[in-house]
Amino acid sequence: MTGHTITTLDQLTSLYGSPGDTSLKKVADTLTPAYRRMIEAAPFIALASCGPEGLDCSPRGDRGAAVTVIDDRTVAIPDRRGNRRLDTLRNLVRDPRCAMLFLIPGVNECIRINGTAVLSIDPDLTARFEMGGIPPTSVIMVTIDEVYFQCARSLIRSRIWDPELHRDRGSLPSAGEMTKSAFDAFDAIAYDAELPDRQAKTLY
Repeated sequence: MTGHTITTLDQLTSLYGSPGDTSLKKVADTLTPAYRRMIEAAPFIALASCGPEGLDCSPRGDRGAAVTVIDDRTVAIPDRRGNRRLDTLRNLVRDPRCAMLFLIPGVNECIRINGTAVLSIDPDLTARFEMGGIPPTSVIMVTIDEVYFQCARSLIRSRIWDPELHRDRGSLPSAGEMTKSAFDAFDAIAYDAELPDRQAKTLY
């Protein structure tokens, strides 16, 4: 590998060249009407954060839209029930920087937001996101620094929305099997048997 690794920004720029004009000018510091329409159509996001222990990227999804637009600089993410690891929330409390990648089923362009976040437990705000009478424990409020769309090439290459590529879930390790692979004493059979009912009862 000696002599074949990139170690400076000058080397990187020399190898790849400069971005096209459109790649830079598509970036906005507030939600344009077009970007807002895309965000409000996305039921799933990947939320990236960083903290003293390192980086984290967490999936977030909801019925309808994964986030709610508060104004042209602010979006809200209800923190629904999960595994209580709190990786994302621990990071955001200590380092507010975050990034989001929005996916819309059937659409090959992604939307990206970079910004800063705070956690709110305002009862009026959490009540706004009640589902089945259950409010989220907190709401992640993200102030937008920049928003832009990612071109479609990666999703086109991956054919992510192509039904012909959908995998039979039974052909891959189950949730219980994956847990047991890291914790040998774990009862994978019982866990997998109980999981569908538990998930149905604890979505919200």
